[in-house]
Amino acid sequence: MIKLKMPIIVEGKYDKITLENVVDTLIISTDGFRIFKNKEMCDLIRTLAKEKGIIIMTDSDGAGQVIRNHIKNIAADGEIINVYVPQLKGKEKRKNAPSKEGFLGVEGLSKEVLTEALLKYGVLNDGVDTPEKRITKVDFYNLSLSGTENSGENRKKLILALGLPSTLSSSALLEVVNTLYTYDEFVKIAEKILN
Repeated sequence: MIKLKMPIIVEGKYDKITLENVVDTLIISTDGFRIFKNKEMCDLIRTLAKEKGIIIMTDSDGAGQVIRNHIKNIAADGEIINVYVPQLKGKEKRKNAPSKEGFLGVEGLSKEVLTEALLKYGVLNDGVDTPEKRITKVDFYNLSLSGTENSGENRKKLILALGLPSTLSSSALLEVVNTLYTYDEFVKIAEKILN
């Protein structure tokens, strides 16, 4: 498993599932062309690009390029690393027919091909980083963000104050705050917002 500091933006949930077996980082799916109408998702990507930088890894077809360009436009003020996957002919196992252009998407590529693409574009960590204390589900419970009487309301209040998508589940929120904040920063912010 390759540990990355920057989150990766992909097109779909199957791309995300495939990459979760390759990298240890926040992976966000744009749900394809839905990104064009999802203002909250665009805001999240913009924030991540400004705060941490983002890696864009879309399919090597025309649709992937359109989505990539949209992400580059909305996150233009942040750091962006474009990782391009090779155009390999084929069909994903779950599909009955190949894509319109006949290329494999991110979901259909092997771990080796994806790792090689990340290496080629220079996004692999050298592994010498000091591990930071991570925010956990126990912390969410202690802050009344999960498993308590008002946790749903508290999460909504926190999400609104942080300018994050209102549709984030508790687990997705945990991933996002671990990407954007250190443990101490987050606890301080959450306590201020919720008290």
